[in-house]
Amino acid sequence: MRKLIIAAIAAVLLIGGALFLLLNIYKPVPVDPGWAAPGTDNVPPGAVTVRFTGTSTLLFSDGETHWMVDGWFSRPGALQLAVGKIMPDLDAIERGLAANDVGELAAVIPVHSHYDHAMDAPEVARRTGALLLGSEATANIGRGWGLPEDRIRVLADRIPVALGDFVITPIESRHFQFADAAMRERALGNPAIDAPLVPPVSAFDYRLGKAYVLHVAHPKGSFAVIGSAGYVEGGLEGYQADVVFLGVGGLGSQTASYRQDYWRETVGRLQPDTVVPIHYDSLTGPIEGEFRGPVMLMGFLSSGLEKTLPFLKARAAEAPGLRFMTLPRYDEVVLFN
Repeated sequence: MRKLIIAAIAAVLLIGGALFLLLNIYKPVPVDPGWAAPGTDNVPPGAVTVRFTGTSTLLFSDGETHWMVDGWFSRPGALQLAVGKIMPDLDAIERGLAANDVGELAAVIPVHSHYDHAMDAPEVARRTGALLLGSEATANIGRGWGLPEDRIRVLADRIPVALGDFVITPIESRHFQFADAAMRERALGNPAIDAPLVPPVSAFDYRLGKAYVLHVAHPKGSFAVIGSAGYVEGGLEGYQADVVFLGVGGLGSQTASYRQDYWRETVGRLQPDTVVPIHYDSLTGPIEGEFRGPVMLMGFLSSGLEKTLPFLKARAAEAPGLRFMTLPRYDEVVLFN
C-alpha cells in the first residue's frame, strides 16, 4: 500500500510539473528584433499615429480623431479557455485604456467576433463613448453586454465609414483556416451569433461572425489592417495601402503554398512601403512587458510557429525596399506626418 501511495504522489507531482511547464513556458515570438521601432518622443501636430497593445489591438489617432481596432485587453488563461467560461476583465480593460492614454474614442472596430478581438469591445465603447462597429455577430456581443442600440452599427461590405479625416472601408475576407479539421470546424463553422451573447460563456461561443480587412484612407497616408491570416483571392484588388498591419498568427502551421498565396493576396495586392506584423504574441500572457509567444499548451493549437519568421525574412530579402517594422507596446509611433 505504501508503494502505491508513493507512486500516486509521484504521478501527481509529475503531472503537476508538466502542467506547470505547459502553462508557464512561452515560445519565442516569430519576429526579428531588428524590426523593432521605437516610440516617438515628440509627435508633430496632426501626425497620424498608432499604439499597439498586442494581438491586433491598435489605437489610431491624428490628434483630432481617435479610434481603436478590437480593444481587447482581457487575457483568460489557457485552462480557463479550454474548460471554463470567460468574460471581460474590467480591471484589465481599465489598465489597458490607461496605458494607451485613451480618453474618448470615435469607434472601436473588431475585425471579427472571436473572443480575442470582440469580447472587450462593448465595454471599451461604453467607457469611451465610442460607436461599436462590426458584423451582426459583434452587434450581438454588444447587445449582450447591454450597450445601447444607438451605439451599435453593423458594417456593410466595402461601404466606407468616415471618422473625422479617416475613411475606413471594411472588406469582407476569410479568417485564418486552422490546419486541424476539428479545430477549424469548432472555431469557424456556424459563424453566426444570432442573439445577444451574455457572458460568462465558453470561448467558442464568441463565434466568427464576419472577418474584415480594414482599409483606411487619410489625407496623410493609407493603411490596411489584416487581423487574421486568411484571404479571399482577388478580394483586395484595386486597393493600395502605404502600410499593412499583417496578421501572422498561425501562419506557420499552414502549407508553404498557403503562405505564398496569403502574401500575394495581401501585401502583393496592396503594394505597401511598410509591413507591420501583428497577432503574433501570446493570447494568455500579460499585457505589459515584452511580447511573448504562446505558452507551450496553446502552442499545440498553433503548430509550425518556427516557420513563420523564416517565411517573413525570406519575403524581406526578396524585396529590399520593403520595410518591416514591429511596434512597441503602448508607445505612440508616427505613421504619417
